[in-house]
Amino acid sequence: MPIIVNVDVMMAKRKMSLNELSEKVELTLSNLSILKTGKAKAIRFSTLEAICKALNCQPADILEYVEDPQN
Repeated sequence: MPIIVNVDVMMAKRKMSLNELSEKVELTLSNLSILKTGKAKAIRFSTLEAICKALNCQPADILEYVEDPQN
């Protein structure tokens, strides 16, 4: 998939655990884990906003577009 989710990178930069982020954004650990591992098919703007607020970052810090080499 050409969209890369960098939640784990931003969490590491902010020294924040998955549990701590889960509490701050009010998202279950399982849903946050799906997002963190790049297995999510979609993300709500409200969730992206909450993550950006908790990690003090921009959406571009979380989501990255990488061109698919097969196309």
